[in-house]
Amino acid sequence: MRNLLLSVALIAIPVAGFALVETAMPTHSSVSDPAGLGDLTSYEQIVTDTQAIAQTGDLAAAEHRITDLETLWDNNAAALRKADPNAWSTVDDAADQTFKAMRAKNPDPAQVKTALNTLAATLADPVPETSGAVQMLAGIAVTDQTGHALPCEEMIKSVSDHLGGTQPPQAVADLQTKALERCNADDDTRADAFSAQALALLTK
Repeated sequence: MRNLLLSVALIAIPVAGFALVETAMPTHSSVSDPAGLGDLTSYEQIVTDTQAIAQTGDLAAAEHRITDLETLWDNNAAALRKADPNAWSTVDDAADQTFKAMRAKNPDPAQVKTALNTLAATLADPVPETSGAVQMLAGIAVTDQTGHALPCEEMIKSVSDHLGGTQPPQAVADLQTKALERCNADDDTRADAFSAQALALLTK
């Protein structure tokens, strides 16, 4: 769900890079509520519609409808993540799994149903329990307190901010490139690992 955020070349990366694109504020005023993501009715309605379409067996039409959720979620990502990073990450993960199931070469109706049910349940109760299980790599945090990988865009931006526009050492540049590739593939875990290694090299 993050491809729309990876659009501007990052000067500090010699091969390729990006900068975060600030997205529009959501139309739901309650999204600013610090206790959660606010009113998710619009997202829930799209999932309900998609479930109804999927039940007819027309998975192509169902995939077309779920794309509306992807677009809406991406447009509001910056504000939603700011409102409640943990809840945002939980919903984002469930949505990514749904897109993956529905966009498979030969979608499995059972897997699609399970993914949609999980997404619907997550939207209904998106605030995860915090466990304090922040994971570290090379002394750098790579997950939040729920164990979810940190947004890879933020990790890559941290490396760029640390460089401050200076030319990175080759080892760091290589790690930045790898992090970008994995982030573009929605693989936050591996992208964060590469960024953490880069930050560790820069802070020795």
